[in-house]
Amino acid sequence: MKRFVACILIMMLKIAPYSYAQTVTLDTYFNHETHKTKTGTERFHYLWNDEKDSGFSKWGSWFKYSGFTLDTLGEAPTLAKLHKSSVYIIVDPDTKKETLNPNYINENDAMQIALWVKAGGVLVLMANDSANVELPHFNILAAKFGLHFNNDLPNHVIDDKHFKDGEASWVDDAVFKSSPKVFLKDVSSISLSSPDAKGVIKSADGSSVIAAIAKYGKGMVFAVGDPWLYNEYVNGRLPAIYQNDIAAKDLTEWLKKQVKR
Repeated sequence: MKRFVACILIMMLKIAPYSYAQTVTLDTYFNHETHKTKTGTERFHYLWNDEKDSGFSKWGSWFKYSGFTLDTLGEAPTLAKLHKSSVYIIVDPDTKKETLNPNYINENDAMQIALWVKAGGVLVLMANDSANVELPHFNILAAKFGLHFNNDLPNHVIDDKHFKDGEASWVDDAVFKSSPKVFLKDVSSISLSSPDAKGVIKSADGSSVIAAIAKYGKGMVFAVGDPWLYNEYVNGRLPAIYQNDIAAKDLTEWLKKQVKR
């Protein structure tokens, strides 16, 4: 029955693929962190409307400037729920340290997302260092596209006196057209096992891929080993030499070009 429903939905996508306005949907199901405030408990970390260092408000503004509508998905993703999304972003899935009952990515979640990408969806996967992200289940999804987030720590930065340790040694100008000088601190490297996957950013020492893309069916995946583009690092507190803000704009434009209209 599930296979029949999936086939029907794929046929629907083929009949009218992405005929609506472009929408970028941010996951708030696999990442659902909260903290206590004076008035109770509230969501935080990687939200479109969060203008503090922890938010995605700056990146969201670049999406809106590029013609996207911002949305969120606070439920387990399915092909039907993702149908109106052009881009879907999953960032830093929760560990038990962060959330009492985290929603781990399972095989069905991965299958549903993969079907959506195969039909033309554009997926963004943003991990973190292994102490702060749930990698084993995240890798169930990444594996669908020939990607694997590793339990390591390239670009480890001790403190603000060692920014150079977080520099990328190489950035692909096909994705980042401005060839920006970028900073990514304490990341997971990415292993590639598909001929359709390639690295687009390398670690400071040049030994590791820390961002990659993978073609999958009609769709595309961008994966990076860190949440990276939240307000603090675009360029909330970085030395002026680093151009993460320009990288965010370049990536947004590149993602837009990958959307199948």
